[in-house]
Amino acid sequence: MAETTRERPGTMRLVDATQYRLPVAGVVSILHRISGVIMFALLPFIIWMFDTSLTSEISYGQFTSVFIAGAGFVPAWFFKLVALALIWAYLQHFIAGLRHLWMDATHAVSLEFGRQSAIVTLAASLVLTLALGLKLFFF
Repeated sequence: MAETTRERPGTMRLVDATQYRLPVAGVVSILHRISGVIMFALLPFIIWMFDTSLTSEISYGQFTSVFIAGAGFVPAWFFKLVALALIWAYLQHFIAGLRHLWMDATHAVSLEFGRQSAIVTLAASLVLTLALGLKLFFF
């Protein structure tokens, strides 16, 4: 007689999360949420940058010097890295938001369109972030 193993009703099995592969649209959706959280968390830094850059010419000079020479014990590359994270978060959130608006306005909700638009969203946000990051760090 063949031996079978049966689980008792009501028992739960642990699921290995590495077995599942998230589709590209799911990755873009999660990144949309993460970028929103990053922008919210860095809001004090954004307000400081905005206030410092617009107050006067002297404060604008201090603002730009932070990205060139750093501030106190914090090196300039750290401020540039934070600014790059903000650039990525804004671009990712903006482009993914446009994707969602387009899907809502046109009712384009097929799996193929979702996959293609997610790839375009990822590519566009990464290419634009790379271009602006090169400008930020090297020019």
